Amino acid sequence: MDPLTQGVIGAALPQSIGNKKSLGIIGILGFLSGLAPDLDVFIRSESDPILFLEFHRQFTHSLIFIPFGGLICALVLHFLISKRFKIRFKDAWIYSTLGYGTHGLLDACTSYGTLLFWPFSQTRIAWNNISIIDPLFTLPLLILIVIAGLKQKRIFAVIAILWAVFYLSLGVYQKNEAIKVSKTIAKSRGHDASRINVKPSIGNILLWKSIYETQDKFYIDAIRLGWSPKIFNGESIDKVNIQSAFPWLMLKSQQAKDIKRFKWFSNGYIAINPKNKNQIIDIRYSELPNEIGGLWGIEISKEKGNNNHVEYITNRTMSKTRFKIFKEMLFD
Repeated sequence: MDPLTQGVIGAALPQSIGNKKSLGIIGILGFLSGLAPDLDVFIRSESDPILFLEFHRQFTHSLIFIPFGGLICALVLHFLISKRFKIRFKDAWIYSTLGYGTHGLLDACTSYGTLLFWPFSQTRIAWNNISIIDPLFTLPLLILIVIAGLKQKRIFAVIAILWAVFYLSLGVYQKNEAIKVSKTIAKSRGHDASRINVKPSIGNILLWKSIYETQDKFYIDAIRLGWSPKIFNGESIDKVNIQSAFPWLMLKSQQAKDIKRFKWFSNGYIAINPKNKNQIIDIRYSELPNEIGGLWGIEISKEKGNNNHVEYITNRTMSKTRFKIFKEMLFD
């Protein structure tokens, strides 16, 4: 989820139970603690370009780490902020922990994948019921927590929490509706879908990307939900066969290991980039929801030695023309 949304959710929860006279400071503690888990983005390696994929949304986002993360935030923020306003350390720890604890759960609502149950499970939890950026979700929350702090009234923070629960629940409903339509699409084509994945497109829960999997292919379509759902037929692509795609690749080489790591990160939704046969892309993410795209991926090279890593590649440039197409799909 984007940092602003993480911060406002982190602020709303402690504000909803905090001391009325300190709601502004409590909101700041919760906001900053709600951002803290994403400090894991600094876990990187110049020699291993995909190391950050393993550590982002890992231990800092797990449920078991919440009290420790809250404690670390409290130790820092109490002496920087809350102590000056005569907030007890115990209370600062509670507020910081509540703010910190919202982060991983909110991230799990997106499609990226979050290791909520680390270290007991390496499964990436992705409930797919909200986009990583959604102004309709975030802006009301921001307004409400600011009012709560200025007016010193918890009711506004409570309303913010209720709005978040309502919107995320609506996202679950929309997701289920998108799955129904995706099953209908597969059936109309005579396909037996072994796996279906739907995710909201950027900034909304109205236009969804659908990916269903058959024995040898992925099929991508866009679905605009409403009184009468509209389907934007998309593309299909072959599933990756590593041995046939890269017959020269040694199975014990570092590049082969990196492919397995990227496949785990992408939950198996990988394919060869049609524009570059040396690239494996994550097909869950694209500029337009009815295309294969691939906003990021890895590049394999025959010239590299057995101990060299793959290259991490990105492609995030949406033209005005394509953005216009996206708006037409969204607003019909």
